[in-house]
Amino acid sequence: MWAASDRSRVRAIGVSNFMVDHLTALLDTASVVPAVNQLEIHPYFQQRAVLDFGDEHGIINQAWSPIGGITRYRGTGTSAFDDPTIAAVAAAHGRTPAQVMLRWHLPQGRSAIPKSVRPRRIAGNVDVFGFDLGPDQLAALDALDTGRRGGPEPEDVTLQAYGRAIPEA
Repeated sequence: MWAASDRSRVRAIGVSNFMVDHLTALLDTASVVPAVNQLEIHPYFQQRAVLDFGDEHGIINQAWSPIGGITRYRGTGTSAFDDPTIAAVAAAHGRTPAQVMLRWHLPQGRSAIPKSVRPRRIAGNVDVFGFDLGPDQLAALDALDTGRRGGPEPEDVTLQAYGRAIPEA
């Protein structure tokens, strides 16, 4: 129950790219647990320790690169769209690799926010509920984890590195 003095305080927060040490420090000092942590999560980079920590503390893990697009445009490796394992699972269901990767997130309780500006792709990204991935298929996708991040290391995202002042409200 909120006291009258608490009405001006934040009741819900979200964070982005918070690793276990960031979340631990936050939980040690804040009275509000983040509702969501946006993370780079796709079959090639699964961040299991962060996901497990979020699950243990009731934090929704939300994938900001759920179909591994960052692996293509950052030049960090093979595109997840061309992966033979993902392609085989997609073919088995008559689906696209993007649909398979989006479906892979759902049984684990993750939120996934794919980016697209093309209506056909947006429609395909939403159409992921008409099929289920079997245990062997989920395990095959889980086995694709390389442990390599496509985006920047969270510790490297600093005011000095990115040069944008954060205005005080």
